[in-house]
Amino acid sequence: MFHFLRDRRRAALREQPFPEAWRAIMDRDVAYAAQLDAEERRELEGLVQIFLEEKHFEGCGGLDLTDEIRVTIAAEACRLLLHRETDIYPQLVSVLVYPSAYKAMRRSQEGRVVIEREDALLGESRMRDAVVLSWDHVLQSARHLGGGNVVLHELAHQLDAEDGAMDGAPSLGDRARYASWARVLGDEFTELSQRLHEGRPSDIDGYGATNPAEFFAVITEMFFERGAQLKAKHPELYAELEAFYHQDPAARHAPT
Repeated sequence: MFHFLRDRRRAALREQPFPEAWRAIMDRDVAYAAQLDAEERRELEGLVQIFLEEKHFEGCGGLDLTDEIRVTIAAEACRLLLHRETDIYPQLVSVLVYPSAYKAMRRSQEGRVVIEREDALLGESRMRDAVVLSWDHVLQSARHLGGGNVVLHELAHQLDAEDGAMDGAPSLGDRARYASWARVLGDEFTELSQRLHEGRPSDIDGYGATNPAEFFAVITEMFFERGAQLKAKHPELYAELEAFYHQDPAARHAPT
């Protein structure tokens, strides 16, 4: 019964006219939206309407929330959901937004010693029900394709956690897909770690060598932001992400 009511409510939201003010925000601030065809754009707008209805936004560090902030973040988050059967980040409840990089205490352990330090962060996924984002970085990456993207990174963690564990393997369905995913991503993770250990350069951000969960988030950013490069240099890795996301970002940047 719950799913029936949820699906009916979401269908009604998709049927509502998309506000022209929101469309103007996306046209101005969300660069990838210009690459979508009319059908994809309608799908994205419907997802954005649902995301904004269901997720709680909170301004932090003195930030006053605006429609520009909410719509831009929602559009970037929903980029990962296009063409997929999805429950629209079911565990995510809150989106906390700071005006810029914010400070947070981080704890690590070296042997028996627990070390606490204060770091400046651009974003994080706190547990499974909240993400934290820095607005200035969100806006810069949304307007300019080809770099890092904190929304894609943190929302990839949310997808990863949907099966109950943030371990670099999101819910893939079929057993054969898990075997292929483990082989390809495992080999690429090992290669990245080895390159860093030996002091050799890598086109994949070295932060991905932190652990498999960070590797998945890093390559998700690269898949959507620098898809042609990823496909050329890591074709098997690209193919795994293409099968998961049901998108081919490299084709959007291909010469016509």
